[in-house]
Amino acid sequence: MAVGKIIDGKSFAQRIRAKVGDDVRNLKIDFNITPGLAVVLVGDDPASQIYVRNKNKMTIEAGMRSFEHRLPTETSQKELLTLIEGLNNDPEVNGILVQLPLPAQINEQSILSQINPMKDVDGFHVINAGKLATGSNGLVPCTPLGCLMMIKDQLGENISGKHALVIGRSNIVGKPMASLLLQENCTVTIAHSKTIDLPIETRRADIVVAAVGIAKMVKGNWIKKGAVVIDVGMNRLPSGSDGKSLLCGDVDFDEVRKNAGYITPVPGGVGPMTIACLLKNTLSAACAQNDIEQPQENK
Repeated sequence: MAVGKIIDGKSFAQRIRAKVGDDVRNLKIDFNITPGLAVVLVGDDPASQIYVRNKNKMTIEAGMRSFEHRLPTETSQKELLTLIEGLNNDPEVNGILVQLPLPAQINEQSILSQINPMKDVDGFHVINAGKLATGSNGLVPCTPLGCLMMIKDQLGENISGKHALVIGRSNIVGKPMASLLLQENCTVTIAHSKTIDLPIETRRADIVVAAVGIAKMVKGNWIKKGAVVIDVGMNRLPSGSDGKSLLCGDVDFDEVRKNAGYITPVPGGVGPMTIACLLKNTLSAACAQNDIEQPQENK
């Protein structure tokens, strides 16, 4: 039985990071500018610590400056806002990323809204969200951007007219993903926990992006033959008596692959692309802040 091609997000992300590294070197040679990324971590969440460590490592590998700020869990909202203000005013910092989630005493939206939109390399600021929704140029959330790049890498640059289903309506993935697909002239449906007959909606789709946070929710018989399936989910399930957990996505990979034309694995699919697009956004932000033409692939 033929099965869907696995989309190698790790390999794709390496190519993007290499291109960003080349562009960073050219930016330094031509303009004496080295992009700088500041990452702020509040607290000691283990998963967040891993993400921050990986971002720091890959930022340096791309030839950029990395400014890492690790704050204790009891940090107040006022203290964090003071740090953000300082980073906004620092000319060596072109991109600011505040690692989520934040401790309970800090309002995430209040923090994100204080980041200079031109340095908002996560693309979460309401101004960047508005620009994306209206088709204007701005910084785009990294995960949806990476998803779109993988889709177009498989189907070609022209995905106009394709039926796309986004499962999940978060401000971080679902909504911006739908906006990006609309800009590509797809016919887009957003599904969520209140959607009636979700399997029927899914079977219509040429492109399925699953970002709902429920392990293995999307089943094989939900998928149209040949569809592109992008699994954004990152869930942990118990794997047996050894106490270790199994990492899986929102898609039942083994079953869905029987119908899908292309599918991302978990891990090794969307995750590496998110960090690669963060570096891409930081480079783009540095160019915009210095009135320099964007590198070809960042346009």
